[in-house]
Amino acid sequence: DGYRNTNQVPDDYRYQDGNYDAPNDGYYRGGDEPGQEEDAQSDVTEGHDEDDEVYEGEYQGIPHPDDIKEKQKKRGPAMDDEYRDRADLMAERMEDEEQLAHQYENIIEECGHGRFQWTLFFVLGLALMADGVEVFVVGFVLPSAEKDMCLSSSNKGMLGLIVYLGMMVGAVLLGGLADKLGRKQCLIISLAINAAFAFLSSFVQGYGFFLFCRLISGLGIGGTLPIVFAYFSEFLSREKRGEHLSWLCMFWMIGGIYASAMAWSIIPHYGWGFSMGTKYHFHSWRVFVLVCALPCIASLVALKFMPESPRFLLEIGKHDEAWMILKQVHDTNMRAKGEPERVFTVSYIKTPKQVDEFIEIQSSTGTWYQRWLVRITTTLKQVWDNVLYCLTAQYRMNTLMLAVVWFTMALSYYGLIVWFPDMIRYFQDEAYESRVKIFDEEEVSHFTFNFTLENQIHRNGEYRNDKFIGMKFKEVRFEDSLFEDCYFEDVRSSETFFENCTIISTVFYNTDLYEHKFINCRLINSTFMKEKEGCHIDFEEDNDFLIYLVSFLGSLSVLPGNIISALLMDKIGRIKMIGGSMLISAVCCFFLFFGNSESAMIGWQCLFCGASIAAWNALDVITVELYPTDKRATAFGILNGLCKFGAILGNSIFSSFVGITKVVPILLASSALVGGGLLALRLPETREQVLM
Repeated sequence: DGYRNTNQVPDDYRYQDGNYDAPNDGYYRGGDEPGQEEDAQSDVTEGHDEDDEVYEGEYQGIPHPDDIKEKQKKRGPAMDDEYRDRADLMAERMEDEEQLAHQYENIIEECGHGRFQWTLFFVLGLALMADGVEVFVVGFVLPSAEKDMCLSSSNKGMLGLIVYLGMMVGAVLLGGLADKLGRKQCLIISLAINAAFAFLSSFVQGYGFFLFCRLISGLGIGGTLPIVFAYFSEFLSREKRGEHLSWLCMFWMIGGIYASAMAWSIIPHYGWGFSMGTKYHFHSWRVFVLVCALPCIASLVALKFMPESPRFLLEIGKHDEAWMILKQVHDTNMRAKGEPERVFTVSYIKTPKQVDEFIEIQSSTGTWYQRWLVRITTTLKQVWDNVLYCLTAQYRMNTLMLAVVWFTMALSYYGLIVWFPDMIRYFQDEAYESRVKIFDEEEVSHFTFNFTLENQIHRNGEYRNDKFIGMKFKEVRFEDSLFEDCYFEDVRSSETFFENCTIISTVFYNTDLYEHKFINCRLINSTFMKEKEGCHIDFEEDNDFLIYLVSFLGSLSVLPGNIISALLMDKIGRIKMIGGSMLISAVCCFFLFFGNSESAMIGWQCLFCGASIAAWNALDVITVELYPTDKRATAFGILNGLCKFGAILGNSIFSSFVGITKVVPILLASSALVGGGLLALRLPETREQVLM
């Protein structure tokens, strides 16, 4: 009746002992046959047929169109796709994908691992480094930016979380687009967005515009993580994948070290900037923001010279482009190994059945924005379909378990990463307050104060005919004191207050002693003239180098964990790596109960970061391997977006307990790590699995 029996398996492909046995029809076969290399060398590289005539494309190794048509005829007549059931088409596509997965693994092994992969490794490493930098930028600039922009506590909190919000949206959106538009194209878009808005954010003056720029910058960089791992994994063979993806994770650590070192060397130098009038100020922290965009720009430029993923091209039916890229990989590696005569023996690669219907809109159809609107809505619908596909019966359990592991890991890790510096700052404040000097009932008259007063409390004092000129108050409180016929000029202050004071016939000229700094005070015949405008950084010490040092050591401490995870990833497996790392990290959390000093907190932070990095690396690897090519970046983006949501919750919850109790943050982090680690042991092992 013209319909094909879908239960009948074509004779062209027979599955025997884990391998596909194909006829002599031009398909790639991994076996070593006598004379294969000689035949391939004469047929592929010389570019001549039997009549010594060159046909177009033969010099590239692409099979002659007549040969392909003849092979297609051997398979028998096939029914037009428009008359076939979609389920039949999907079944055929899945069969094609399984065949392609095994063939592609053999092709990558033939291409070898060499110069091409290492070049791509450093290019993508710079993109991953930019992601690591983005996490630290806002935290480092806040002490300075809050005074430049007069930020309240709520504004500072929003600025700290807005980057994670942008990264959460960017991971899902750009990760999904990478499965439809291509890895390279979407990574370029992602890096371009981040570089443009990071650069712009260093020049804007207003808080609202700065917040918007950091949001869009975070959205751009959020797409890099899922795309980078999907992109690089598709150039790696099974035996190299776990190890080299783990080495790639080191660039996130390098990004943290780079950001810490740049902050340490740039931000304290307040003179590194310029001003234009009284309204526009470009201070040193803005220079730091510019410098932090350099890894992103470098990766963006280098990526222009790298090819698209051939695995992605095969998935969308672009056989010839994929073949040319794989030949480029093979030839680059062989030349680097000193074997330029080695021939790329692949002549044809299996491409999956194309099920999606793409309709090209003619230029005469509607207006230009209508055509673009149709394209955009169609692409977004395809991305949404991919998101839903990750929750179908085949992948639902793996997706849900991975989601829990990603979330618990992010909640504890990012929560503690914020909690550690806050606790160190809390210990510093306690030590600072313990050194306060108290002056009771002092009487000072006809004296000129032209030096800094710091960390002092003056009670029941009397100051008559005194001058306070060109001086600074830092952490100074005047309580129940009298100021009579005094003169304040060019005075700057921070955390300085007058409580229950009486101020008589006193002049304040060009000071920042604003109204809110006088609490329950009586001002009699006193005058305020020409108050200082805006917010000003008082002391370089406000940018405490110890915070930069803590972040630097925390980033550096993951180096041993990175090395160990890379060397053991393919030996002990991804599952044991995740479970073991998370459980060891949970044990490290309990030792935080003994962290009652700055040095102890720094030490426990380094230990926790070093123990937890192996779990992060293994999570990246297993997420790449559990999903097929056309869903890989989408699934990674969803899980990484959930990770950023966990980071937002962790930052908010853990920071709220600083100075109140250590019990809640420690128990929350350790219980989350134990639960996630035990659940991770139920995930399927993927180290022996080919990349579907």
